[in-house]
Amino acid sequence: MARRDIVVVGASAGGVETLRQLVQTLPAGLPAAVFVTVHFPPQGASGRPRILSRCGALPAIHAAHGDAIVNGRIYVAPPDHHLLVHRDYIALARGPRENGNRPAVDPMFRSAAVAFGERVIGIVLSGMLDDGTAGALAIKRAGGVAIAQDPRDALFPSMPQCAIERARVDHVLPVSKIGAAVFQFVTEEMSTDAAGRSRTRAHRP
Repeated sequence: MARRDIVVVGASAGGVETLRQLVQTLPAGLPAAVFVTVHFPPQGASGRPRILSRCGALPAIHAAHGDAIVNGRIYVAPPDHHLLVHRDYIALARGPRENGNRPAVDPMFRSAAVAFGERVIGIVLSGMLDDGTAGALAIKRAGGVAIAQDPRDALFPSMPQCAIERARVDHVLPVSKIGAAVFQFVTEEMSTDAAGRSRTRAHRP
């Protein structure tokens, strides 16, 4: 049976601290690959992989063009590049800015939805404006699961609030509970009913 094993996470203002809290709750050996895009100035030197590796059990690295996708690893979009998730590899692109940013959340979310469909879990965290909303909607339309941080729990509530209102995400949770929800989804098996609609079935060893 297929599983949800692609986790895409988008954040902006207030997102680094929120990401620290999230990755602290993800266990070593998570049977999924995690992709992270946080808005960042193009000239900046991002130390986010190092920060995330220190505060959680999963190793984090800057994504490189052509990387294979490995479960139990966090891939972070480097400055000035969109992170795109393809079926067999990761791509970096210096395409047009989206929502005023490169890297932007929506390109990563959309690419994951196209490549992996119902296997995707999309998470929108703290940030300003609405990046991630269109991507969350694409994930839902492809059969995946969309989660937004509870705006009351976010340092900057606009991004998750927009995703809640416009994409009608499946779950709204404080960041302290998102990791547990991700673990539940990636350890469930997905089956398909007679009409072709996906559904989940709890995995029992």
